[in-house]
Amino acid sequence: MDFKDLVHIRQSVRKYSDKPIEAQNLEQIIESARLAPSASNSQPWHLVVIDQQPLKSQIAKATFSKLVNFNKFAPDAAVLIVIVIEKPKTITKIGQIIKKRDFTLYDIGIVAEHICLQAAELGIGSCILGWFNEKKIMKMLDIPLHKRIGLVITLGYTDVNYKLREKIRKSKEEIVSFNKY
Repeated sequence: MDFKDLVHIRQSVRKYSDKPIEAQNLEQIIESARLAPSASNSQPWHLVVIDQQPLKSQIAKATFSKLVNFNKFAPDAAVLIVIVIEKPKTITKIGQIIKKRDFTLYDIGIVAEHICLQAAELGIGSCILGWFNEKKIMKMLDIPLHKRIGLVITLGYTDVNYKLREKIRKSKEEIVSFNKY
């Protein structure tokens, strides 16, 4: 599959089948994440892969509540990946201060997209979750209190009844200009 096709098929999947992800496919997803670029090669992430019950179900349930239910599909995912933010290299921290930019958050986005694109190439659906009960998940996964969770990603084979949606995006003219704003 070429990259153009890959970006067309990758979308946030919210309905999964009960088929487990094969170990070699999960390893390939993890390896693609490992190779993701980062500012000053800091690699400021630690991936916690959750593929066993009942922990997977408990973590998934910490991504929604009675009031906020848009992640209710998460328990159906075969695997969850929690991206824990790690301390970047000193040079990156200095750059962040000087430039007033959080390069670590950019890096977390890059590693998340590597995970999702590799999954899509393997025929595995994914969804990046930014809404979750961080304290609850940290406690369940024994994540040190001085750390933060950047994102949670659901992974699983797409349910056969799930329809790929047409991508609705702004036009090129709305988002691109050449040589000036």
